Amino acid sequence: MFLYGDIGGTKTILQIAEIKLEGICPLFTKHYGSQDFATFSDLLKDFLTNAKTSYSPLAACFAVAGPIVSQQATLTNLPWHITSSGIAEQFSIPVVKLINDFEAAALAVEALSSDDLVTLQAGHIHEQAMRVVLGAGTGMGVAWLIWLNDRYSAFATEGGHMDFAPTNALQTDLLQTLRHKFGHVSVERLLSGSGLTSIFNFLQSNHEKPSDLLATQLKEDSGATITALAQTHNHPTAIQSLNVFAEIYGAFAGNLALAGLCRGGVYIAGGIAPKIIDVLRSGNFMRAFCDKGRFSTLMHEIPVHIITNPEISLLGAKREARYLLTSYIDNQVNRNGQ
Repeated sequence: MFLYGDIGGTKTILQIAEIKLEGICPLFTKHYGSQDFATFSDLLKDFLTNAKTSYSPLAACFAVAGPIVSQQATLTNLPWHITSSGIAEQFSIPVVKLINDFEAAALAVEALSSDDLVTLQAGHIHEQAMRVVLGAGTGMGVAWLIWLNDRYSAFATEGGHMDFAPTNALQTDLLQTLRHKFGHVSVERLLSGSGLTSIFNFLQSNHEKPSDLLATQLKEDSGATITALAQTHNHPTAIQSLNVFAEIYGAFAGNLALAGLCRGGVYIAGGIAPKIIDVLRSGNFMRAFCDKGRFSTLMHEIPVHIITNPEISLLGAKREARYLLTSYIDNQVNRNGQ
């Protein structure tokens, strides 16, 4: 058996599965409100008690919404401090690994079906070539996928904190406005829920006559409100905000594709993209993605997809847990054979 989960500040989902001759068989799944438990250990204890399995899992992998340092993680919105060694010792699991939730999303790419993807550009995929997964949500996540030892390995990054690079006059004015407010302006300042809000408020401030529907500025993270204003009320500033957001998103995705020469594909994850697929399909995103001067022809050859599967991080944790399990079993067999 092996155990895996997606741990977030708001909700956590855990699943335990078993490898049998006919394949992987999930045994038990449970969703939790993370804030209902004082520690992750308390939550995991409840899960294993309810799973009612006859023996302990041999491997576990957990995707965590936050940075992993020396196999330790502290969640941003919860007083949880999680260590792989602590989990291994308390629950007698031989192999435990913590990975960043975006690293997990990257690991899941190979397991996705066509139903999990919306293709913005088919391009021409190169097998075993570099891939990049990025996604705007609460923040901007970026992870590389590199072919090593006959499999793709994921590498978490802090690429969302790279400098924002404007590509036109309006974006330059937007950058200057945000510099006065924040000093340093990262990509995440624009490509996130709060970033979409900053774009909206900037555009509202520059309108001579703000719309009667919403003349005041929105609070810090009102991305969902802006999306609803655009899609339901045809609010002109909200529509423009989404178009500017898509341009910035496409340009940044293109920069990452060039940086990694990602002929294996660019995958857009995160919570925002599936909600604004029509905006991303409308053209601004891909025009900005491909607008790389002498390298524009190359950019048209790189596959670009939106990931729509909401359990992408759980799927990635599952793949890594299975890999840990098979590696552990192989090591035990080799050790006993010697």
